[in-house]
Amino acid sequence: MKSLLPSSIAPPFARYSHGVELPAGARVVRTSGQLGLARDGSVPDGAEAQAKICFANILAILGEAGMGAAQVCHVSAFVTDRAHMAGYMRARDAFLAEVEVLPSSTLMIVSGFTRPEFVVEVEVWAAMTP
Repeated sequence: MKSLLPSSIAPPFARYSHGVELPAGARVVRTSGQLGLARDGSVPDGAEAQAKICFANILAILGEAGMGAAQVCHVSAFVTDRAHMAGYMRARDAFLAEVEVLPSSTLMIVSGFTRPEFVVEVEVWAAMTP
């Protein structure tokens, strides 16, 4: 993967790339949106705790395809309030802490999810050459 960071536009204001170029022939994995739902059915309070579960679930899904955080080329995240952005971003930055080529990223504020206790949802695209 290659980061696309044109000098003709403002740099990203967080840990992400404006764009990512995938190599020809790359295998691609697309996850469903993951909610902060623990295996035991519990939902912790707060965006950071929920996002940590989202990213742990994503790592488990990517692991099934022989991939990990380094293969993530795009992250889409959804939070229910601006107040949840900082907690989500801390969890995202921890998830990407060891990644050299940062993925592109989208973060949106939405009106809600299937249950009111959910405050964040995360989905990713990942790619890797065979």
